[in-house]
Amino acid sequence: MHVNILSMKIYTLKTVQKLPISLEKAWNFFSSPGNLKTITPDYMGFNIISGSDRLMYPGQIIQYIVTPVAGIKTKWVTEITHVKDKEYFVDEQRFGPYALWHHKHFLKEIPGGVEMEDIVDYKLPFGVLGQIIHPILVAPKLKEIFDYRQKKLVELFEEFEEPKTRNSPLKQDILA
Repeated sequence: MHVNILSMKIYTLKTVQKLPISLEKAWNFFSSPGNLKTITPDYMGFNIISGSDRLMYPGQIIQYIVTPVAGIKTKWVTEITHVKDKEYFVDEQRFGPYALWHHKHFLKEIPGGVEMEDIVDYKLPFGVLGQIIHPILVAPKLKEIFDYRQKKLVELFEEFEEPKTRNSPLKQDILA
């Protein structure tokens, strides 16, 4: 059996963002599928067709229409495959524009708020052609979408500021 290694390229996108909100508030926002439209650029024509009537649960199927490029409407179907309350959830594309889409969402309580980490492993269709268009079209578009998401979350929840640490008396004595 001949396997073409070039056609098996899997890409990873990772983002981390801190927000000045409680873990509870973050979880309530991100585990509600309807909020995805709020943090997706308007030009993408993102509309949920079905599956957003409940908070996320394993096995949930969510269907969307999205217009990612050149006004071409695309149906996208994802399944929520894993959920651990107030820690993480995973969505996987079942039908849509990617050959593979596996998106892990992690939430972690930190001093002053919550840290969100998104890790997306994805593969494009069309083998070598997909690899050629990746740096020209797909990677910049995904960066633009996740940059928009980060800005929108700051609009909704404000900018995170690192908590200030006070000098301990011992440190002050040494510096004096």
